[in-house]
Amino acid sequence: MNRSPEPVNPDQPRTPWTDAPMPPSWVIEKAALLHADLGGDHWRKLAALLELIDQANAKMNLTAIRDHQQAWERHILDSLTLLDFLAPMASGQRIADVGSGAGLPGIPLAIARPDLTWLLIEATGKKARFLEETRAALELENVKVLAQRAEDAGRDPRFRQKLDAVVCRAVGPMRELLEYTLPLLTIGGVLLAMKGPKAKDELTESGDALQLLGADEVEVFDAWPEGSEWNTVVVRVVKGRATPRDYPRPAGTARRSPL
Repeated sequence: MNRSPEPVNPDQPRTPWTDAPMPPSWVIEKAALLHADLGGDHWRKLAALLELIDQANAKMNLTAIRDHQQAWERHILDSLTLLDFLAPMASGQRIADVGSGAGLPGIPLAIARPDLTWLLIEATGKKARFLEETRAALELENVKVLAQRAEDAGRDPRFRQKLDAVVCRAVGPMRELLEYTLPLLTIGGVLLAMKGPKAKDELTESGDALQLLGADEVEVFDAWPEGSEWNTVVVRVVKGRATPRDYPRPAGTARRSPL
């Protein structure tokens, strides 16, 4: 069943993004290494996003990161590592962030690429409400929030095989997340999954899922430039064939019985 996030609460504490400070110089320098050439308004929205996440953490377990420097590194810069992979995408193309949670990586990318249309898919109601409130506070007209499980979205005619790209971070093992994401992609669409150093091992175990769900080209890239202390990798999967109607299976099946 489709659900919409609850209306934005006018009493929710907010930091007007126009009043947010610019980030420390080291953040801008690291962003340049990721080819993230952002202007002042972009950076103020990103700073405001971190403040909104910090406020929300006082009420719910939105993220384990509390240190401000780590938040810039792991929330913002880590998300921006996908910008190079999105460079070929044309204005107006549609991208989903599956299991968006605190809006990562979707919201930083939507701020950096306002010409793209973003769909934040989040099944947990309180997190979806946070995303909707954040979308409104940051005035992100290119972002919509879908309070729905990814499996249900993958069977929804509005989204099934309609999206040009899907991004995700910390969603689950590859065998699971492939079933959450590939049904959403149009043929020729691209999955960009942010993973840890065990990604290649997970892919080795995912051969059946890749074949069944319509994957074609599969590559693994270091997300950060050589010499970085972070070991995030990006798994890039191009969809080459239509996903059979049997997939995705009912909600929860992929976790209980991965392909």
